[in-house]
Amino acid sequence: MKKIVPLCIPEISGNEVDYVKECIESGWVSSTGGEYLNKFEEEFSRFTGIKYSNAVINGTAALHLALAALNVGEGDEVIVPSLTFISTVNVIKYVGAKVIFVDVNLENYTIDTKEIEKAVSERTKAIIPVHLYGNLADMDKIMEIAHKNNLYVIEDATEALGSKKRRGMAGGFGHIGCYSFNGNKLMTTGAGGMICTNDEKINERIDYLKNQTKTVLENGSIVHNEIGFNYRMPNILAAFGLAQLEQLDKFILRKKEITTLYKKELSGILGLGFPKSKCDEDICQWLNCIEISEEYGVNRDELIKHMNNEKVICRPFFYPLHKMEAFSGEKVMSGELINTELCSARGINLPSSVGITDEEIVRVCSILKNSVKNSQH
Repeated sequence: MKKIVPLCIPEISGNEVDYVKECIESGWVSSTGGEYLNKFEEEFSRFTGIKYSNAVINGTAALHLALAALNVGEGDEVIVPSLTFISTVNVIKYVGAKVIFVDVNLENYTIDTKEIEKAVSERTKAIIPVHLYGNLADMDKIMEIAHKNNLYVIEDATEALGSKKRRGMAGGFGHIGCYSFNGNKLMTTGAGGMICTNDEKINERIDYLKNQTKTVLENGSIVHNEIGFNYRMPNILAAFGLAQLEQLDKFILRKKEITTLYKKELSGILGLGFPKSKCDEDICQWLNCIEISEEYGVNRDELIKHMNNEKVICRPFFYPLHKMEAFSGEKVMSGELINTELCSARGINLPSSVGITDEEIVRVCSILKNSVKNSQH
């Protein structure tokens, strides 16, 4: 029987069990405090180079907090790509703001900066670029647009931890950066996330909101003067996360090796393409991506079905959010998001676990090579 090659599963091979055991023995397992929580936040800031880090219960909470901390709400518009995970857009609705969907570029599937400029209005308050599958959005241009129009930028870096360019890491270019530590991400805490900023006042606001707007009076009484959120990360998850963080450099190195091997094995196949990166970018591909065009000779969905039948777990790119019923009333710039729909229809995510072996990658590529039905095969 063929062994399953999973899409993306966690690598748990460090001090996770020891740290969690210590956490349990200390009695500090919840979100009310603990040494692991503080250390995890400090070490995450050290790794990313972003001054302040606030651990939260998941990546969605991080994105929600970001909007809330910047007072984005009723009457405001938020510009966002349609090719992303649902959380990126759900949180805009949580705060009562209006979603403005824009197209992506065909090079690396991230938000098209030309479309951002067209979408800015007097009601625009924020832009949420998404570093999709680890590919970096054009943050230089996005920050230029933001400064010109006095807009906030919240980076959805949940899939791009480890991706960087000359002046920083994904999540550190905008006003706020958000990360996820779900079980399928580069590093995991089981459930969890991080919200980061270099702005002290924004960080204080985030910390206040995530802790139920808790204020302790001189006599010990606790008051809550605003509506807040219980979005704190438990100390026991931070203990797990700290052990993962200790291995992160190793994880990133392996991710880059995986991408290099995929590109080597699949180079020169007509109708099969990879995302492009710029010369000053150092990409850590969370999920390795390929696009299947007509020249390949096989329908994308048929190919995924065939690979899954071969015990190689692949999945299509995200389905365009503007095509979903829940967002049918939101504004779509330029009428149709042609690139978004094209990428969504052609894209495949390949197995990308840190623990995948070179032999398993070769097996994945062999199936792709043997499935080609174009004239050059």
